[in-house]
Amino acid sequence: MRIESLDLRNFRNYRELHLDFGDGIHIFYGDNAQGKSNLLEAVFLLASGRSFRNSKDREMIRFDEEECHLKGGFLKEDLKLRIDMHLKNAGNRGIALNGVKLRKTRELVGKVPCVLFSPEDLEIVKKGPSERRRFLDSEISLIDPIYLNDLSQYKKALEQRNQLLKDIAFEPSLKDMLDVWDEQLVRFGRNMTAVRRRFLSELSEDVSRIHRSISGDREDLRLFYEPDVSEEAFAEKLFRNRENDIRNRNTSCGPHRDDFEFRLTLSSGERPADARVYGSQGQQRTAALSLKLAEIEIVRRKTGETPLLLLDDVLSELDRNRQEYLIDSLEHIQTLITCTGLDDFVNHQDALRKVYHVANGEIVYGE
Repeated sequence: MRIESLDLRNFRNYRELHLDFGDGIHIFYGDNAQGKSNLLEAVFLLASGRSFRNSKDREMIRFDEEECHLKGGFLKEDLKLRIDMHLKNAGNRGIALNGVKLRKTRELVGKVPCVLFSPEDLEIVKKGPSERRRFLDSEISLIDPIYLNDLSQYKKALEQRNQLLKDIAFEPSLKDMLDVWDEQLVRFGRNMTAVRRRFLSELSEDVSRIHRSISGDREDLRLFYEPDVSEEAFAEKLFRNRENDIRNRNTSCGPHRDDFEFRLTLSSGERPADARVYGSQGQQRTAALSLKLAEIEIVRRKTGETPLLLLDDVLSELDRNRQEYLIDSLEHIQTLITCTGLDDFVNHQDALRKVYHVANGEIVYGE
């Protein structure tokens, strides 16, 4: 999978922009707040239909403009894909694939395999469960449109159930309506739990292999899924917790409370330990790096394509050894990287395809 061109009009701080891409590594460097990350956001938006910043459409439109236009040219094996997207201050967005209008954004899923690595991903080990759930939902949704639909339906049912729990406090007769939303939660929640379980089991094998390589076989890392409730027990637990949920006006069990653990084992034979609690900062960052590189492998297997890789200001957060390992891993992967300077690439000049300097929403020069 590769991107061949990008055109932007009134997107973020870009009034007009056209870029052509080749194979290999492309570097976008410059001071902070100049528009480097906006470029990666645009590519990710075209590939996935969503902003990795969780921005609303109107927030991505250039100030004082009513709409913006993004166009990306991609090559998937021998198939050329052109994705056009219009974002509007008022009204729904418009998306077309090779000139054919798409009814729903999720129809983009799987068309352009793409993996994003940001500084926030380096915090996934030590942050709270919500960050790890976000990772699961984000990555599985990129390769599985059925999961994306189940996730969307589950969130809607959860929102409706929580609102109903609040309404019951003022109108107890509404209690019987909980059955409707419980049925929806169980239906879609069971599917999500099963998919998350399989995904993490497969991902764990890649994480273990990559982590051993980065650590020089000194450490082994495994992922362990911690569902809030099993598929089989979800309906029963939801019903058992009903009175408590009514009192607290909130749904207390389900996939929206899942987590997973990074379990680290040292070659010295010590007992496995939770990297979030007992890992050093270096070990935690190695774990996060292993996770993202493993994600590339699983996307490659699921889609049959090597994904486009976006690295948003990650290198400055890694020490020299991890930088070296990451850059060496990018062979045969088209990669777009943002950074503030080029010092990190002194030893990798041969790997660079193009270098762009970004200043105030403009590409000042490219080589």
